[in-house]
Amino acid sequence: MKDYKLIFAVLTVAIVWGTTFLAIRVAVETIPAWFVAGIRQFFASLIMLVILLSRKEFKWIGWKNLGYQLIFASLMLVVANGMTTVAEESVSSSLASLISACSPILVFLGSVAIGLQKFSIRAMMGVLMCFGGILFIFWDGLKDLANPDYRMGMIFLFCAISGWASGTIFTKKLNIQSGNITLNLFYQFLFAGIVQIIFAFLFSENYNFGNWTLKSISAMLYLAVFGSVAAFFAFHYALTKISPVQVSILAYINTIIAIFLGWLIMNESISFKFILATALIICGVFITNYKPEMFKREKIRS
Repeated sequence: MKDYKLIFAVLTVAIVWGTTFLAIRVAVETIPAWFVAGIRQFFASLIMLVILLSRKEFKWIGWKNLGYQLIFASLMLVVANGMTTVAEESVSSSLASLISACSPILVFLGSVAIGLQKFSIRAMMGVLMCFGGILFIFWDGLKDLANPDYRMGMIFLFCAISGWASGTIFTKKLNIQSGNITLNLFYQFLFAGIVQIIFAFLFSENYNFGNWTLKSISAMLYLAVFGSVAAFFAFHYALTKISPVQVSILAYINTIIAIFLGWLIMNESISFKFILATALIICGVFITNYKPEMFKREKIRS
């Protein structure tokens, strides 16, 4: 706990990623979702480019590595991040964060399906708790499914977590060690940004730039600078000091922060069933992914 840089990095990841769902919701109030996602990633790529040029590290990564980066970007940025952004045009930031918290369950089930992980009774209990939480969500919002926009929003959310899970499993399966994370991120952000901006012009019904408010534009820039760049660097700094399993605990904090901010700032209603669903999903994901080293103290490396 004397490593103040580590403490700052952990708090940055927990707080910033917890606020991104609210920032997306604010951004899509006046800016079409694909524009929010595309400009966010493209601007983040420019920041990465400036960092690379200042360090004299910018270079071509080769066709094979580029292929991997494009696959990661397609699954985790275009599909996962992009569809979450589209979904928040019709569903609350609280609900989006809660559904997104289910992605580790899909990662676990997918890993079991392809033989990367073994199934257990404890894991089965966690999966059942998580699905129980999802049932409470649909029970609480059953009448809302009659709204085609809400229904499509939920479909987009499940596509988003499927994309994130697929990207995670793909990474685990190939076990690729990254040489220069900043360089790889530049190509990922650039590709995702270009694709999503193309989607924006193709699928946005109304993209009158004059209607974009300063509030929404500020939220979009916040997502680029803090959500895509600052939090990512903090996340990787934390990984150099503590184990990935320990860092993964932050995902539970992110969801709680997102739900609280949605209620506090956007006046999103939080029912008893929603709170119960939150508890079931967080507990289910925790039980499924629990490992003893989560709470073991690890020697800080200099």
